[in-house]
Amino acid sequence: MKYKLIALDLDGTLLNDDHDISEQTMETVKEVSKQGAEIIVCTGRGPQNSIPFMEKMGLMGYVISHNGAATAKVETREIVHQFSMDSGALTPYIEYCREKDIHFDVNTAFEMFVESVENLKVEVRSMYENFLTLPFNLPAWTDLKDPIVKFTMFGESAQLDEAYKEFSTWTSDLNMLRSGEYFIDLMDKEASKGNALKQFAIKRGIQQEEILAIGNYHNDITMLTYAGKGIAMDNSPIEVKAAADEITLSNNEDGVHVALLKYCLS
Repeated sequence: MKYKLIALDLDGTLLNDDHDISEQTMETVKEVSKQGAEIIVCTGRGPQNSIPFMEKMGLMGYVISHNGAATAKVETREIVHQFSMDSGALTPYIEYCREKDIHFDVNTAFEMFVESVENLKVEVRSMYENFLTLPFNLPAWTDLKDPIVKFTMFGESAQLDEAYKEFSTWTSDLNMLRSGEYFIDLMDKEASKGNALKQFAIKRGIQQEEILAIGNYHNDITMLTYAGKGIAMDNSPIEVKAAADEITLSNNEDGVHVALLKYCLS
């Protein structure tokens, strides 16, 4: 097999719009793994709600989570690498969110915190349920046991477009990404899916041309352009398709299955 490492995004890519993996896609991923390729999930989610999909497919190994900010081992839940953030750098973003009434959460590798779990709006609570995660109340910075790896804003698309435009004028060392139509993520400036995938491949002794990556959104662009073969889903924005080498079917049409069949099992 030409490709030794297969990097798969979750939402909008491996998962359909019902937040699940189709049987056909699951069997194809398993077959690619049986034939010797290593499968790694690269997602904006945290390890706690991405590792279960690896386990569902019967796969061990690693997940690159939080858009590259934390890499975790599936079997042990051990964090093998992470890019931590300075809590002080988040202050102006938190103030902006409070002023504009935009929901936000603060993430360590395995935990997520919000200002008030009890007062979550219905649409926010539903979003967390869809992503199989349960937030906790945000303590004082000094009471956090683990480093912060990601700050996420959730809101209406137009509202976040305005926020992204505003933040782009600020002087900041943070990496800002649109990880979905209703999300803006902030991480350490070195944290990206592409950088994390690169570091992982180097440790594995895998060459760039031996990597195939499949994704669907702006936070996937760095891994699509780093991989020897970058494939965008048909449900991707035009900028993501432009960054990819190939385009496969949408996430609701088993696009991952089609791509793996063509490039790994043909």
